[in-house]
Amino acid sequence: MAVRDLISWGRGRSPVSRQLDPFAALHREINRLFDDFWRDFDDVAGDFGFGRQSVWPHVEVAESGDALTVTAELPGLDQNDVEVLLSDGVLTLRGEKKSAIDDKDRHFSERRYGRFERRIPLEVEVDRDKVSATFKNGVLTVTLPKAPQAIERSKRIPIASG
Repeated sequence: MAVRDLISWGRGRSPVSRQLDPFAALHREINRLFDDFWRDFDDVAGDFGFGRQSVWPHVEVAESGDALTVTAELPGLDQNDVEVLLSDGVLTLRGEKKSAIDDKDRHFSERRYGRFERRIPLEVEVDRDKVSATFKNGVLTVTLPKAPQAIERSKRIPIASG
């Protein structure tokens, strides 16, 4: 088989040329360069604890009139792998996710293993004696009731139309 047999020919027996918008090609290439740069930065920064990847576990903090609720996603862990601490107005979630596979048996992994610690500063006083935590289906929920003085300090101010 000759190389000529592998070339796609049009009606005029000349190779078919794909005409692409050069600006679209340039746009795709610039996007690829930026994606590669940030991916490399996250890999390096994550090693030092300040990249986007280093923020784990993912948490959600919600506030109601009388309590704060912190929810953390901890897939693959159980309640014995996690420790919850409250000290000096900071809620600390820490623990360790262990691998079930030895490194010598692993060819490739995008999963995260190892120790973690997440500190969440609380902007209101909480009633330390009533704080509770539950763990279900890999989701940790910590309920932090506000202290009575914190509830009294906040006052809803009505807005008059005018």
